[in-house]
Amino acid sequence: MVSILSSFESRLMKLENSIIPVHKQTENLQRLQENVEKTLSCLDHVISYYHVAKDTEKIIKEGPTGRLEEYLNCMDKIQKAVEYFQDNNPDSPELNRVKSLFERGKESLESEFRSLMTRHTKPVPPILILDLISGDDEMETQEEMSLEHLPESVLHDIIRISGWLVENGRNQDFMTVYFQIRSVQLDRSIKGLKDHFRKNSSSTGVPYSPAIQNKRKDTPTKKPIKRPGHEHDLRVKHLSDTLSDKHGPAAGRDDVFDIEIDAYIHCVSAFVKLAQSEYQLLTEIVPEHHQKKTFDSLIQESLDNLIMEGDNIVSAARKAIIRHDYSAVLTIFPILKHLKQMKPEFDQVLQGTAAGTKNKLPGLITSMETTGAKALEEFADNIKNDPDKEYNMPKDGTVHELTSNAILFLQQLLDFQETAGAMLASQETSSSASSYSSEFSRRLLSTYICKVLGNLQLNLLSKSKVYEDPALSAIFLHNNYNYILKSLEKSELIQLVAVTQKTAERSYRELIEQQIQTYQRSWLKVTEYILEKNLPVFQPGVKLKDKERQMIKERFKGFNDGLEELCKIQKAWAIPDMEQRDKIRRAQKTIVKETYGAFLNRYGNVPFTKNPEKYIKYQVDQVGEMIEKLFDTSA
Repeated sequence: MVSILSSFESRLMKLENSIIPVHKQTENLQRLQENVEKTLSCLDHVISYYHVAKDTEKIIKEGPTGRLEEYLNCMDKIQKAVEYFQDNNPDSPELNRVKSLFERGKESLESEFRSLMTRHTKPVPPILILDLISGDDEMETQEEMSLEHLPESVLHDIIRISGWLVENGRNQDFMTVYFQIRSVQLDRSIKGLKDHFRKNSSSTGVPYSPAIQNKRKDTPTKKPIKRPGHEHDLRVKHLSDTLSDKHGPAAGRDDVFDIEIDAYIHCVSAFVKLAQSEYQLLTEIVPEHHQKKTFDSLIQESLDNLIMEGDNIVSAARKAIIRHDYSAVLTIFPILKHLKQMKPEFDQVLQGTAAGTKNKLPGLITSMETTGAKALEEFADNIKNDPDKEYNMPKDGTVHELTSNAILFLQQLLDFQETAGAMLASQETSSSASSYSSEFSRRLLSTYICKVLGNLQLNLLSKSKVYEDPALSAIFLHNNYNYILKSLEKSELIQLVAVTQKTAERSYRELIEQQIQTYQRSWLKVTEYILEKNLPVFQPGVKLKDKERQMIKERFKGFNDGLEELCKIQKAWAIPDMEQRDKIRRAQKTIVKETYGAFLNRYGNVPFTKNPEKYIKYQVDQVGEMIEKLFDTSA
């Protein structure tokens, strides 16, 4: 057993001694094999860089259109080859080959970016813009009404290209391309909206605006944009007609002007909405730290055009004011009101833009406020110093054109009380434009209206002296004061006047009453012939002396002639207010009929003449009928 075991042991040792070297050899062989494989793999990797140019050249030449992902993969391969040769073999001719291929590919991507942007960037249709700006405030219109500027697949490609250019191309030129193309689109969208207004208004004859409830069949009915209504527009037009120079521009100018204002107001709203939309699009395409600057450049042209147009409106208003055409200032009111309403949104949209960009709108607002305030002051002065005294005075003593125009102008201010008040307040040195309260500006507006009315009253008084007949002068003043009072009462003007003049209404009533009394004095020369106190007392049955008979004849004749003359003259005078006309006639009729009735009762049966019908021409009722025809040329 021992020898058998010993034999085993020796055999095992021999076996071990022979196997261990084989093991080691096998290990070495495996390592060698691995090294060879690794070397071959590295060689393949290195060789692959030498094949990159050949493998990708065809695709790069053909460009990325329609296969962007494949193209970008090729560009990644080329970029890695460029990096390899730069690190390992900078003198290799292959480096130049892949470098030029990379540059070519980059240019193709830039060209594709420009091409996609140009092909798919289209102006926003006017109908869509109108829906966007007249969307219901209560609904979440931001999400619902967002515009799709570019098709989704195109937008995806543009975002991929811009991302690649920023990351790998170290290139910012595409941002310039982006803002230039989008800037033109923004400007064309706003101009398209303006043309839409012009076309629609020329075909329909009225300004097209969501403010006038036009039912468009192709879009849902939405809340109109806050804008003075059509009734206001017509009043402004009428005022423009009446206040423009006697030899002023032809009618129709005002219609055009009105359309321009409406279009401008909508273009301001459109700019804000479209700029917001542009910024949302831009944040997806342009890297964050370039967004504000690119956006600033993008909106510049449209904003400049908008401000320039506003300046043109201000400049047109200034020229009109020089011509004393104060209606033109009314064009500024709706625009100024709208600009102030839109200012918070404007400021929000322009956040982060350059100071010069942010200051454009406040500059326009200030310019409009200054022009408006100057026009208001000049209008008040013009009312005071209106030179037409003898020229253009109504022959019938009716309401003077100056009065109706002044009242019409003041009524326009009612639509824009806050705007007009703020306009006047902005010129007050005692308070900075930002610190005045609405109560303060309301008081200023009230003071202004009272000033205009005061100036008007002085001018009317001066004009009334042109009439030689004091009675016609009184009728003229009565008509004008009555027109002013009625107009104040019919509108909210009376409340505005009452802010600073509590007794204005009572004062006008007193002035009207005074003029009626002055007018009534014109009849005294008729009634004084037949007043009892001027006549002698006759005893019944006692024969009249010649002198007494003569006196009675003179009294009848004086009354008859006076009555006929006054009725003839005063028939041609006018009292447009029917209520006042009836009241004045009634009062006069009562006085004259009573006096004449008493006179006729006393002397109608006295034998003072052989031809009584020559002197007793009228019965009491006939006198009443004659007075009933006063102030009526058709009677």
